[in-house]
Amino acid sequence: MKKHHLIFITVLAVIILFYKEYIALNLGIFGIFMSILTFSQTKPEFRTRTFLILFITSVFSSLAFAWFGDAISFVSVFVSVFLLRFKGTYPKLKPFLYIEILLLNLFTFLGRVFNIEQWYEKSKERNFAKKLIAFILIPVFFIAIFFFIYARVSDHFANIFRDSQLEFQPLTFIVLAIVGFYIGFIFWNFGVERFIFKQNRYLNNEFSGLVKIQKPTFSFLDTDSERTSGLISFCALNILLLIFITTYNYEQFFEVSKSADSLSAETHDRVNAVIMSIIMAIFVILFYFKSGFNFDDNAKSIKLSAKVWLALNALLVISASLKNLEYIISYGLTYKRLGVYAFLAMALIGLIFTFIKIQKKKTNAFLFNRMFWVAYGLILVCSYINWGGIITSNNIKRKDFAENYHLVSINYNEQILLDYAEKTKNLEMKSKLKERIESYQKESFLSKILYYETINVEKSKNK
Repeated sequence: MKKHHLIFITVLAVIILFYKEYIALNLGIFGIFMSILTFSQTKPEFRTRTFLILFITSVFSSLAFAWFGDAISFVSVFVSVFLLRFKGTYPKLKPFLYIEILLLNLFTFLGRVFNIEQWYEKSKERNFAKKLIAFILIPVFFIAIFFFIYARVSDHFANIFRDSQLEFQPLTFIVLAIVGFYIGFIFWNFGVERFIFKQNRYLNNEFSGLVKIQKPTFSFLDTDSERTSGLISFCALNILLLIFITTYNYEQFFEVSKSADSLSAETHDRVNAVIMSIIMAIFVILFYFKSGFNFDDNAKSIKLSAKVWLALNALLVISASLKNLEYIISYGLTYKRLGVYAFLAMALIGLIFTFIKIQKKKTNAFLFNRMFWVAYGLILVCSYINWGGIITSNNIKRKDFAENYHLVSINYNEQILLDYAEKTKNLEMKSKLKERIESYQKESFLSKILYYETINVEKSKNK
């Protein structure tokens, strides 16, 4: 199919799925539809293993949104489907550049859309255009005019459509058509500027032959001085970090926190310090091992010092994880406390890839390319799992279980709370839960969130 065919199909799909509907199941269906359409329009030689994996994750992300309908699932669908499209069109571009391509196209839409010849081939598709105008646009135009004339004259005529829930909302229709065209145009007709292709060669995972020649970073320092400077820096940083880890763990394991607020403040401050320390550690290593030092036979000592520093930072991550675990044991699970583990896991993976970069003599871009996929994987994991259910299942066993907090602030735990309300004879909670669940279940098919369809309210009523 031609580009304009795909754009108009996208517009039609948006109108059909979202007209007079909330964003819920319909977005999941739309994501699956766009994934399948992208797969069918991708050249067979571009359907690489990565592309096929992205196709699977796009479908599962769409199903996750249909099930939960939350913000992280929305991000997962958006990222997955656009990644699939970009990978199927320019498979050799590094994924980091896809972000730049998307941002450029989001903001250059108005300038590119008026270049009609670029995306709508008039000369080859005159018959299609004639049929579109003759069979659809002209009849719809006349029907719309006479519908409003008759509806204004006859209340009974208007009530026929109003009672049948066929009342037309022109403003909603127009807005959806514009949104659909915007999405379709960017998705099927995105442009990649020449400078992006030039940037792609700087994001290779391997060094070129010229870079392997040892050159100093600064003109006022020779290679030996820079090597010595790096060794002194890493040795000093190792000593400093070792002292910090000792004091950090002493405060953590031998000083008792007096209150929840103090434990919370300690945990947040220390985790923030750990993450900032690791980010800076990685950047320092990227500075020294950006080129020549990777192939310098005389730089074994600096490499060893850098690896020791990475190991000490990994130990710092473990210490921060234990502190967060102490917080969870004392006061239960929350989204933020799970988020701490997510960030610490990202930090630890970053350290592992930094170690591989030094060991395997990879470029700095290697680290960014790998961490892009790690971040994407984190989004997928967060969108597939019912964290609210996990939090509630864990905390409900505690003596200090906060009923109102889990009712108001935690999502997708209604079934667990219903069973809890039944067990504790909490009629007020039971009533609020049933009212909330039934409100979701009464939505039209395309506006449904599938999670709530699995809860049998009638069975709970009979208990």
